Amino acid sequence: MSKTKRFDNILITAGTKGIGYAVAETFVKECKHLWLTYGSDHEHAKEAKKRLSSLAPDTSIHIIACDVTAPRSAQALLEEMSSHDFVPDLIVMNAGVTNRKSPFEISDEEWLSVFQGNVHFPTQLIKGVVPSMKSGSAIIFTGSMMAIHPHSVSLSYGVTKSAVHGLVTNLVKHLEPFGIRVAGIAPGFVDTEWQKTKPTDVRKSIEGKVASHRFASPEEVGQVFKMVAENEYFNGDIISLSGGYSYK
Repeated sequence: MSKTKRFDNILITAGTKGIGYAVAETFVKECKHLWLTYGSDHEHAKEAKKRLSSLAPDTSIHIIACDVTAPRSAQALLEEMSSHDFVPDLIVMNAGVTNRKSPFEISDEEWLSVFQGNVHFPTQLIKGVVPSMKSGSAIIFTGSMMAIHPHSVSLSYGVTKSAVHGLVTNLVKHLEPFGIRVAGIAPGFVDTEWQKTKPTDVRKSIEGKVASHRFASPEEVGQVFKMVAENEYFNGDIISLSGGYSYK
C-alpha cells in the first residue's frame, strides 16, 4: 500500500518568488506553520505572505530575510527558528545563486560565494537542524538540469548544482538513522519572472531544444515537489523535469 505523507511545519528557502513561491502555494493549505526565507526584497516578500495568507487564513506564515551567500546565514536562520520553537518536518532547499562570469573572469571570492549559497548554506543548515527533526521528515533540494547537461553560461552554477545532486545521493546514509528522507528536483527552464526577462529570440532558441516546446510553469514544478514530499519511497533520488530538453 502506498503512503501519503503530510507535514505540519514547512521551511522553504527563497520561498517568496519563482519556484519557491509555487511550492509554497502548493503546500500552504495543508500545513500549520510555513516559513519562507527571501534575499533582500522585503516588500515583495510581504506581498507574497499576504497572498498566501489569503489562500490559507489558518496557516501561520513567517517570512525572514536570509542572505545565503553570507557565511553565518545558516546559523542566523537556525537561531531564529530556535527562538520561535520552530522545527520543520519538511525543508525545501530552494535558495540558489549564480554568477555568469567565465572561469577566466570570475574572482576567487565570487566563485566561493556561489559555493557558499548553493552548497555550504544547505549543508550547514542540515547539520544544525537535523538532530531536532522528527522521524518521517523530509528534505528536498532544488537541483538543476544544468547539473546534468553542460551549460556554457554559468560554470559556477552548473558545478555547484552538480554538488547539490551529490549531496542528495550521499546524504541518504547519514539521514537514514534519523528516519529522514532526502531527494532533489532538477528542473529545466522554468517560466519565472527572471526567465521572462530574456529576449524573445533567446527564449525561442531554448524552446526549440525542448520537446515540449515551452518552458515549465512554476506551478508544474511545485506539483512535483509535492509528489516527492508526500510519496515516502522517494529517497536519494534526483527527479528530472526537463520537458525533453536536448531531444534532438
